[in-house]
Amino acid sequence: MSFTLRRTKDGKGDSGVRSESIKWTIEGKFDKIDGEIPIIGNSMLVGSLSARSYSHQDYWLTTPIIEILEEIKNDDVHYIRFLTENSEYEWWTGNYPKQLNK
Repeated sequence: MSFTLRRTKDGKGDSGVRSESIKWTIEGKFDKIDGEIPIIGNSMLVGSLSARSYSHQDYWLTTPIIEILEEIKNDDVHYIRFLTENSEYEWWTGNYPKQLNK
C-alpha cells in the first residue's frame, strides 16, 4: 500500500509505503506511533521505509494536526484533508479523489 502526503499551498510532501501518525508527550518528545492515518494532536510522517539512494529527502513530517477538514473513505480511496499548526495538507492512500488542477 502506498500513501501520499501533500501540502496544499505548494504541492510539497512525499509518498511511499511508510505512513505514521506520531503522538508526542506534553514535553514535545516522541511518545508512540498511533496508527497510519491522520489524528488530531499527532504529526504525520509519510515516505520511504529505508533511505533513498540519491534523494534529498526520505520522508515528510508535519507539525501536530489541529483540525480534520474533510474525509472520504470508500473502496477506491481513504483521503483526509487537515490543518496543522502552520499548513493545510492532503493525505491519501488509493486513487486521488479530486480532479487535479493543471
